[in-house]
Amino acid sequence: MKHLAFVLQCVLFFGCSRLGQPDIPAYFAVPDFSLLEQSGKTVTLHDLAGKVWVADFIFTNCGGTCPAMTEKMRKLQDVLPSAVHLVSFTVDPSRDTVDVLAEYARKYGADEQRWQFLTGEKQALYDLSVRGFKMALDDTSGTVAEPITHSTRFVLIDQKGVIRGYYSGTEEEELKRLSSDAKKLL
Repeated sequence: MKHLAFVLQCVLFFGCSRLGQPDIPAYFAVPDFSLLEQSGKTVTLHDLAGKVWVADFIFTNCGGTCPAMTEKMRKLQDVLPSAVHLVSFTVDPSRDTVDVLAEYARKYGADEQRWQFLTGEKQALYDLSVRGFKMALDDTSGTVAEPITHSTRFVLIDQKGVIRGYYSGTEEEELKRLSSDAKKLL
């Protein structure tokens, strides 16, 4: 009887789907987009429908956090099931052309079947970061090493295009939590 009461309390008050395991929160839907990937192919949100994916915002000539974030994303590529896709959006589309992104992807060992690097119009990318993913982005007050200030968070998106979590893209414990949550969504 006590066990049943605990389970009921968990479900009602803590949003647990299974004993001791909280549900992964659902935030809001990612807005549609149409961008170019490193191969030159157009990618839209519809192309990611039905897939669990992890997104980040980086730029290839960054002398700050971007190389570390990209290395962490590569590690996620290695540890996550192949059904989880990775998407890196550039915040410097004037420099990060399709060819530049293709070279960057090769440099970091990106599996082109599951890790896409996307570029497009600057305003579309900035709107996607700020309004769509609700993440900071500013190209007016950076440093020499990192002229574009942007979020270092990784974002977990479910099969329906709904954001399910934000995680530090530089902290190991956060990446473990991201990995665990991504696997739960599968």
